Amino acid sequence: MKTIEMTGRTVEEALKNALTELKLSEDKVEVEVLDEGSKGFLNLIGTKPARIRVKVKRDYIYEAKTFLRDVLNSMGIKAEIKIKEEDNVLKINLVGPDMGIIIGYRGETLDSLQYLVSLVVNKDQDTEYKRVVLDTENYRAKREETLRRLANKTAFKVRKTGKSFKLEPMNPYERRIIHSALQNDLYVETFSEGEEPYRRVVINLKKA
Repeated sequence: MKTIEMTGRTVEEALKNALTELKLSEDKVEVEVLDEGSKGFLNLIGTKPARIRVKVKRDYIYEAKTFLRDVLNSMGIKAEIKIKEEDNVLKINLVGPDMGIIIGYRGETLDSLQYLVSLVVNKDQDTEYKRVVLDTENYRAKREETLRRLANKTAFKVRKTGKSFKLEPMNPYERRIIHSALQNDLYVETFSEGEEPYRRVVINLKKA
C-alpha cells in the first residue's frame, strides 16, 4: 500500500495537499499526524509546518474484481462482476451466459474460485479478515434448499428403517447446512466422519 508524507501550514492543509497528489478522497486513506506544527510568534518567528503520513487503504473490491476478470478472461468466459461489501463480507455475483461452467459439478468450480478470491483479498495478514461469498444464478440459495430437503428426506428414512445413512462427501459449508437442518430434530442426530475431501455427514437414530 502506498504511503507518503506531506507538510502544510496546518494538518488540514497537509491532508489536502496529500489527497491532491494521490488523486484520492479522504475516505480512501488513513492519516497519521506526525507533527501538528506551530504558528510561532506573531505567525512569523519560529513557524513550523504540520507534517502527516498518509497511507492508501486497500481497495478490496478492486482487487477481487481484477483477479476474477483475469481468471474469467483466461477461461474465455464473459461475465459481469457485481461486488458489494456488507459487514466485512464481500458478496460477489457473476452474471453471464455460461455460468454453468463457473458453477461446475455440484458447485466445485464456484467453491474453488471463491477460495482463490479469498486468498487474494486476505493476503495481507495485518488487515482485517474479509469473508468472501461468490455466487451466480442464485446457486447458493438453490443448493442450500436442495440440501435441506435431502436432510429431511434422509432423516425420515432413518426414522422409518432404524438404520444410519451416510450422505455423499461434502465440503464444510454444505455439511453445516445438513447439521443445521437437523439440529433440533427429536429423533435423529448427525455427525461427520472421514477426511477431507471425502468427509461426509452421517445421520443416526437417537438412542432412547
